[in-house]
Amino acid sequence: MPTSPASASSGTNPSDQPVVVLPMEALREGVLLKRYKRFLADVELDDGEVVTAHCPNTGPMTGVLHPGGRVRLRHAPSPTRKLAWTWEQAEVPGADGQPIWVGINTALPNRLVRATIEAGLLEPWLGPIAAIKAEVAYGLNRRSRIDLLLSPPADAPDPRPIYVEVKNTTWTAGDLALFPDTVTERGQKHLEELMGVLPEARAVLVPCLSRSDVNRFAPGDSADPRYGELFRQALAAGVEVLPCVYGFSDEAVSWRGLAAVQPRA
Repeated sequence: MPTSPASASSGTNPSDQPVVVLPMEALREGVLLKRYKRFLADVELDDGEVVTAHCPNTGPMTGVLHPGGRVRLRHAPSPTRKLAWTWEQAEVPGADGQPIWVGINTALPNRLVRATIEAGLLEPWLGPIAAIKAEVAYGLNRRSRIDLLLSPPADAPDPRPIYVEVKNTTWTAGDLALFPDTVTERGQKHLEELMGVLPEARAVLVPCLSRSDVNRFAPGDSADPRYGELFRQALAAGVEVLPCVYGFSDEAVSWRGLAAVQPRA
C-alpha cells in the first residue's frame, strides 16, 4: 500500500485480488450498431434481435465508443421506463492490446465509491467512517452538492468531515487514465469548491477509473487546460486524490486498488 495517495508520486498498482463491491444481474451481450441523440444506442444481441438501449453517458465517450464492437446491456423492463434496455459496458482494446470490458454508465460511479467506502477498502487513507450522506449542499451560497459527505467517529484521530467528489473516466493513454475528456466548467468549479472547504474539513477527489488496465492517473490537460491548472492547485492546497480502479464482468464490478497520481500526463 502507498503512504499517501494525495501525493502525486504515490499510489498502488491495481490489486491482483479484486474485491466485489457491486454484484449485478447477468448482462446480455451484443454488437453496437450506432449511438445517436446522445441517449440512445442500437444493439444487435447475440440471438439476432436488434434493440434500442438507453445510453447513460452523454459525454464523448473517448476511446470506448466503437460501432461494431461488443457491448453488454442490462434488461430491466418497467412501466416507468421508456426503454427496457440500458447500455452498461463496452469491450475495448486494453493497455496491453488485449480486450477488456469497461463501464460506461455514468450513474454508477457514486454507487461504486460509496460501496468501496462502506466495505472499508479506503479506510487506510480516509480513516474510520461513522456516517455517509449523499448530495449535501455546500460551496458558494450552498448552491452545489457534494457527492458524499463522510463523518468520522468523534474519537477519530482526525474528526474533520470529509467532502468527497467523484469523477468518472474511461479515457486512457496506455496505462494512464485521464480526466476530463472534454472541457468541464462544472468540474473546474468542483475543484475550486473542494479547495474552499480546507482546512476546516478534508477534501477528497475520487476519480472513478472504470477500467482495470490502468495504474496511473493525471488530469486531461489536452482536453481542458484550465482543469489541469486547477487540479495542480488543488494538490498543492491539500486536496487528497484517490483514483479508484474498477474491473467489470457480466456479473459484478470489483475494486482493484488505487492508481498513482501524476500532476501532469
